[in-house]
Amino acid sequence: MRLLSDREKAELALAESHGFPGPIPTQIVSSDEFAPIPQTPAQREVEVRLREMSDALARKHGMSRRQFFATASGMAAAFLAMNQVFGPLFGVSAAEAATPEMADDRAKTLSGQFILDGHTHFLRDDTRLDTFVRMREAVGKSGWNPALAGKPQTIADLKFDNYMREIFLDSDTKVALISSAPSEVPEDWFLTNPMTAAARARVNADAGSRRMLSHAIFTPGMPGWLEEVDRAIAEDKPDSFKGYTIGDNTHKDLSRHPWRMDDETLAYAAYERFAKAGLTNVCVHKGLFPPSVEKQFPKLRRHADVSDVAKAAKDWPQLNFIIYHAGYRFPGGGTPEDAMAEFDRTGRIDWVSDLAEIPARHGVGNVYADLGQVFAMTAVSQPRLAAAILGQLIKGLGADKVVWGTDAVWTGSPQWQIEGLRRLEIPEDMREKYGFAPLGTAQGSVKSAILGGNSARLYRYDPTEAAWETDRLAQRKELHLAQGENRSNLRYGYIARA
Repeated sequence: MRLLSDREKAELALAESHGFPGPIPTQIVSSDEFAPIPQTPAQREVEVRLREMSDALARKHGMSRRQFFATASGMAAAFLAMNQVFGPLFGVSAAEAATPEMADDRAKTLSGQFILDGHTHFLRDDTRLDTFVRMREAVGKSGWNPALAGKPQTIADLKFDNYMREIFLDSDTKVALISSAPSEVPEDWFLTNPMTAAARARVNADAGSRRMLSHAIFTPGMPGWLEEVDRAIAEDKPDSFKGYTIGDNTHKDLSRHPWRMDDETLAYAAYERFAKAGLTNVCVHKGLFPPSVEKQFPKLRRHADVSDVAKAAKDWPQLNFIIYHAGYRFPGGGTPEDAMAEFDRTGRIDWVSDLAEIPARHGVGNVYADLGQVFAMTAVSQPRLAAAILGQLIKGLGADKVVWGTDAVWTGSPQWQIEGLRRLEIPEDMREKYGFAPLGTAQGSVKSAILGGNSARLYRYDPTEAAWETDRLAQRKELHLAQGENRSNLRYGYIARA
């Protein structure tokens, strides 16, 4: 897989060996989909403040900086540094950063919160996509995940065993939906549909409870695609279907079968089958299509935006359309500062605003927004923008229509993202100007709904009756923590050179 040119890659660095190993990212990391911008002055200031703070606190507690970063106090210190630079957006105190007991108590209190991550990935054993190894290395260099820094990455880091560790042992995630991505090259699917079904069966059998859900991928227009839909429904019994309207996202230069959600002669044939089978959740990759990618692949532009969502939702009210990445174009035509300036000037965010306005404009109530990747990107570069995105989505779609996703393991263990949402609040001035509702506390109704409640309803998962608190996977995590194994803060991708 190679979407960035050799010239572009020569100007980038791999994250693992060139980044500050903090608990949260201090620089945007990309896959091969777009070239990352350089570290911003604000992100550099966060890094400087966190370095100074952590050195002092680590010495106070008789540990190394790296050891401190793996603690709950280290995570608190990172958000404290973010507040010092970006303003008081995250709920954290200096006492929490300085007092491990306080931070540990908070972490233990929240550890039982129900979290359903509806957007996760790992790669098949025979994968050829070693680019994702470079992505992990880039994330380490960026400082997104300190456990990656200085640690050579291998393709094994992107496979099943490490996925299980980073998702279920190193984060508070309770249930994960394993997803995939299609390709015109059969060998380059992340996982085939039978593979995702087999992964779900393996995890749930090992855990002794329903810990994993799975997608089946549908590919309108590709040879034999409807037959594959029928086969998947009958044999794989997926929890939902997922499609990529730009076709082959892995090899955009080879994409010969892009499609639109409102295509009555193509996509609607799939919807009919889903509805008949009682599979009401249709997940669709949208956004993450910056101007640099549009310049390379202009014909895919109309397939990447959200202009086809409303008609499909109106024509198929019995289905739920879950728009991945919330349609976020990234990053507002330029740097995160540009995106924030655009919002401050116009009150709009490319494609996110369009998505949020669909219910009011078209009278539909079956459109959802997934936060995969979009929250990670904006929370570390412009947290006010992350707050604005959440504000718009909740105001337009409803707090019950925003669902949690992280795109892990590409970005490593999702714990820092979980903590980011738990602590984030929409600033008062933004709430007053745009009529946004507050996000509330970590375990309040809004954040609990986003982190797990909304997806539990979509996937008919009753957390109160599930065995995730006591199953074999819960016992394995308890042992993992008792043995003192540090949280993995690994992340993967490309960064701009300093």
